[in-house]
Amino acid sequence: MMRKLVERELTSEGPKRAGGASGKRRTVTVNTGESPIAWLYSRGHLEARLFEAGEALRRDYERAQLSPNVTMRWDPVRIKTTGDQGLSATERQIAAKSRFDAALAQAGSGLADVLWRVVCAGEGLPDAEKAMGWPARSGKLVLKLALERVADFYRIR
Repeated sequence: MMRKLVERELTSEGPKRAGGASGKRRTVTVNTGESPIAWLYSRGHLEARLFEAGEALRRDYERAQLSPNVTMRWDPVRIKTTGDQGLSATERQIAAKSRFDAALAQAGSGLADVLWRVVCAGEGLPDAEKAMGWPARSGKLVLKLALERVADFYRIR
């Protein structure tokens, strides 16, 4: 996992105008390269089983190449040789898309949105809650329910 450390201000008011120690801004160092579910797992808010389920879903999302492309693809052209065994790149992509769709179907239509936003798009829980019109701090519970179903789909114990 890549580390991208950024200083973020803790308060929305900004620095206080008074001088001295009380005039300093309060900041926190955040790793923006860390996914929201990795953040939840590293702080004890998710069990290992749920974290693994989220990572499996994200892997299938990335292998299926479902994220938007900004430019054309420059993947090398594969030439079939006698040593080529297993699935082709296209077949692996189709299989990942099939698993991803089935995992979201297992979660259910009401839970697929939070899975896609938090696990695949890397949106933070507060932003996902706001975008979906949910009450604050309700997303973690819903995300856990969705990840339970995804863990069952991937047969993670």
